[in-house]
Amino acid sequence: MAKGKDVRVTVILECTTRGISRYVTQKNSHNTPNQLELRKFCPYCYKYTIHGEIKK
Repeated sequence: MAKGKDVRVTVILECTTRGISRYVTQKNSHNTPNQLELRKFCPYCYKYTIHGEIKK
């Protein structure tokens, strides 16, 4: 069906407060063209913080 089209791309999420904690996830580039921001647990801050998408 959708062979050859890379709809899902791998993105890296980094903690916005300290910048140490990182997560790797995937997103659909057609549904979310802007940068992704999720609340994830940061083991360095010991709380849930906003992790934003960074460039590779």
